[in-house]
Amino acid sequence: MVTDPYAIVLYPFVTEKSMSHMEKNNALEFVVKRTANKSLIKKAVEQMFAVKVKSVNTRITQKGKHATVVFMPEYKAEDLGMRIGVF
Repeated sequence: MVTDPYAIVLYPFVTEKSMSHMEKNNALEFVVKRTANKSLIKKAVEQMFAVKVKSVNTRITQKGKHATVVFMPEYKAEDLGMRIGVF
């Protein structure tokens, strides 16, 4: 169970590539806590933004752990990006 989703999802990660993913794949990229697994990330994003998540892909870089979250078709990543201030 997710106790504090804000402790898992730290902040959105915005680059040209992540903006391309938002338009083409209905996905947003976040920097997440290094110990978080995919199911915790999925539950945290669903709880934070009241959306349904289709899938989560993670990768670890030198700057931290990144999670690319793909949303269900009925939720638009662009609308969510507007709500959280990506634009």
